[in-house]
Amino acid sequence: MKQKILVTKTIFPDVMELLQQYFEVEVHEGGRYTPEQLRAALRDKSGVFLAMGEKVDAGVVEGLSQLRAVSISAAGYNSIDVDALTRAGVIVTNAPGPADETVADYTWGLMIATARRLAEGDRWVRAGNWKGSVGSSFFGTDLCDKTLGILGMGRIGQAIARRAIGFRMKVLYYNRHPLDKTIEADCRASYVSKEELLKDSDFIVLSLPLTPGNYHIIGQQELALMRSSAMLFNIARGGLIDEPALAEALREKKIAAAGLDVFEGEPAVYPGLLGLPNLLMTPHIAGGTFETQHGLALLAAENLIAALGWGPHAGHPPSIVNPEVLLKNQ
Repeated sequence: MKQKILVTKTIFPDVMELLQQYFEVEVHEGGRYTPEQLRAALRDKSGVFLAMGEKVDAGVVEGLSQLRAVSISAAGYNSIDVDALTRAGVIVTNAPGPADETVADYTWGLMIATARRLAEGDRWVRAGNWKGSVGSSFFGTDLCDKTLGILGMGRIGQAIARRAIGFRMKVLYYNRHPLDKTIEADCRASYVSKEELLKDSDFIVLSLPLTPGNYHIIGQQELALMRSSAMLFNIARGGLIDEPALAEALREKKIAAAGLDVFEGEPAVYPGLLGLPNLLMTPHIAGGTFETQHGLALLAAENLIAALGWGPHAGHPPSIVNPEVLLKNQ
């Protein structure tokens, strides 16, 4: 008898067919599960493919003796209580890699659109306001020859930095630890303190995971360190920014502008951010291409198959978050 798994959203047909080769697959067709609904759906499941950012904590997995693996179709896993699942002996996997270049491309699109006020211009033209020369009404800011600061220099941060070479930008970065010198050279990036980065950068990008230590890593104090001409961009996780503090900084022109693809309470947006002309907002779509989403889903499927003891990587998922569970289960 095949093991039963849950897929929390309809996914690509070929990925579904791959999973069905190994498992009895149940697909959830509705909206995002509540924790109680997810727990009920997992009672007879050996694994779950998370496709909608569902939260899984100790309360969800408590007593689910059959559950052996949770596979996330995304690189980030801040919605998962990894410690709780590790204690329960449940393997957690994520999908790093497929979205790296796509998110880096999007970051530059967000930066250019914000600096050059593209969304404002589009709305103005659509409203029928263009009657003649606009003069300096939509003057923006050049990116070439400026300083880019990247908080979080993982794979996505490095991809963002490499693109800065074409803009002749000086690149500063802050990480928990400096990168290997060969990587720094490839990215033409210099390691500095967080305070130096905030003070010296014209464009600041957040590209780091949301952890308890990184929660509101940008708040009132950090915004006060930034130049009044600086622009802030977040393509990582919404909880990295204190949104009321950002709204105040933008409203009072303490910083020039911001571009956000993620929000702390998404899909809800902090009301103070709405209506700010110097803020460009998009609905968490930095990784939103067919190629990338298919790659994430395929890797998540391969992880789940391996975690449950099947396929070419049986017992050794390609990207496991808590490898100590493998040792525990041996």
